[in-house]
Amino acid sequence: MPSRLDLLLVTPPSRLQVYQELSHSLAAIEPPVWSGLLATFVRSKGFSVEILDAEVLGLGPEETAQQIVDRHAVLTVFMIYGQQPSASTQCMPAGRRVCKLVDEAATELPTLVIGTHPSALPQQTLREEPYRYVCEGEGPYTVVGLLNALRSGGQDLQGVPGLWYWENGHIHHNSPAGKILDLDRELSKQTWDLLPMPGYRAHNWHCFDDLESRIGYASIQTSLGCPYKCSFCCINAPFGGAGIRYWSSECVIRQIDELVYTYGITNIKIPDEMFVLNRRHVLSLCDAIIERGYKLNIWAYARVDTVQDEVLEKLRTAGFRWLGLGIESGSQHVRDGVEKGRFGSTDILRTVERIKNHGIYVAANYIFGLPDDTYSSMEETLGLALALNAEWANFYCAMAYPGSPLHALAKEKGWTLPEDQGGPGWIGYSQHGYDTLPLPTESLTATQVLAFRDSAFSKYFSSSSYLKNLKEKFGDSVVRHVEEMNGHTIRRRHHEKVAV
Repeated sequence: MPSRLDLLLVTPPSRLQVYQELSHSLAAIEPPVWSGLLATFVRSKGFSVEILDAEVLGLGPEETAQQIVDRHAVLTVFMIYGQQPSASTQCMPAGRRVCKLVDEAATELPTLVIGTHPSALPQQTLREEPYRYVCEGEGPYTVVGLLNALRSGGQDLQGVPGLWYWENGHIHHNSPAGKILDLDRELSKQTWDLLPMPGYRAHNWHCFDDLESRIGYASIQTSLGCPYKCSFCCINAPFGGAGIRYWSSECVIRQIDELVYTYGITNIKIPDEMFVLNRRHVLSLCDAIIERGYKLNIWAYARVDTVQDEVLEKLRTAGFRWLGLGIESGSQHVRDGVEKGRFGSTDILRTVERIKNHGIYVAANYIFGLPDDTYSSMEETLGLALALNAEWANFYCAMAYPGSPLHALAKEKGWTLPEDQGGPGWIGYSQHGYDTLPLPTESLTATQVLAFRDSAFSKYFSSSSYLKNLKEKFGDSVVRHVEEMNGHTIRRRHHEKVAV
């Protein structure tokens, strides 16, 4: 008789609820980075591991729950991460639904939840959600400690770092786990062999050079955390505060080697919150890629004030085709209010132009409804976006994500939040969901902010100058693709209420 599986890492099915119709062909299907890292760590300690990614397998909640019950692991871990760290909260409802179904079928199965959201609100998560345990922190030390405790009868939980749990009707929690300092040694790679690698799909814009090449996609972390403290960001909730740690370029390039040679993957995302920051780190990795002569299509994040010409030249030669820039607002006053750098619109324009001059495409990110926003400042942001004319633009509504300073401020000020009584709950933090509920501002309601965002998206992607830019760089097929994309109308509950 085969021995019992020690650990099952689960990505619950959130995509349809989070992205609505966009999930069918436009949104990416992201490989679960943290599941891959955690699997490597736990395997190194002698435990057996499997990964169940319901997103890539196209499973519904009932099918996911049944697979969990059938595998009957010593510990089942729900990994609540979205396509970016801020997207953790919107995945909570799917995890809850699956876990409830598991409990109904097999109440004895121990479940633990890990992610940015549970780390930000561990006590509330334990009180309100169906998981038996909650992890506060990164996860690897907590998971191994809990596995050892469960293998020994599950009585000695006090020694499991970062664990929240019930005992005799009361909530208990242990001291946080220490940060993993030697990433190369303890989290040496992501485990790819436990994933159906051919099923992952790149973002549509990532493959504007070849829209038919989106299947075959991977995501590689090269650092953890961020040294900045933008008020709207919750990136550092699992890490206990601002800071950044790096994998060596040797460690990262070994993973790229495996992706290229074993899986034939050349579309790669680097999800680090701030990749173009440490010049030595970036140049070292670029040199390793250039030395191998790979033809890659990589995208990564940068800041307006961290991009240098020498770095841009190396990035382009190494295959970095896209850089994501957090511009956020066209108003200096609004940017200052969320501690988003001391750069002005002129600096932004110059930086975008420099990136384009090096043959790298720009994916610009904007936020409407930040605390100091007015209708006029949001118009200023849209005007800047149209002037920059980046090859791609993401338009977001301001959200007070749990774990961000903005969430604490919203609670203090009594601003309406999705989790408030009568609200849509955690799914309200989804940017593309039916129940999206952004923050109001001093002069704008949440509905007005959402309406402006949706209108701005349509105006940008139907702009004649934008479509001309696409045609010149990518051809008619990409123009038709974007026009078709822009024809999708995202359903919004709040728009429908206003219409009524």
